[in-house]
Amino acid sequence: MVEHRPWLTFLTHAILVLGCVVIAFPIYVTFVASTHTLDEIVTSFPFLPGSHFLENYHQALTTGSGEVGATVGTMMLNSAIMALGITFGKISISLLAAYAIVYFRFRFRMFFFWTIFVTLMLPVEVRILPTYKVAADLKLLDSYSGLIFPLIASATATFL
Repeated sequence: MVEHRPWLTFLTHAILVLGCVVIAFPIYVTFVASTHTLDEIVTSFPFLPGSHFLENYHQALTTGSGEVGATVGTMMLNSAIMALGITFGKISISLLAAYAIVYFRFRFRMFFFWTIFVTLMLPVEVRILPTYKVAADLKLLDSYSGLIFPLIASATATFL
């Protein structure tokens, strides 16, 4: 049964609006900070957009920061290469592994199934140092391959 209580409707909408404000406020502050110079932000933080929007965004897109040494375009390209490599690699490896475990009858099939299943219980923190060691031994540090290959194998993707 649906009850019509105007104060309850108002309260739920007020909570939703407050939640939206809490989520959107840091994004707004970041945007406003990106339209000011560093001196303006450090001295007194303004809550209205500034006049340096075009020059700040032009510098970020073309020359980058002196500390990072890469432009936003370079970082976006690196992210796209990693995301696409991990996505296609994970899908293909997981499909092959799942197909083999489900449809083929071979010796130690259940052993491999349970081995994959047990790896679901390992947190990421446990795998960081061994993954780094393997990438270092294979001379894959500072390359796309060193970032992509360790993240391809996934027990969750195999079961999905």
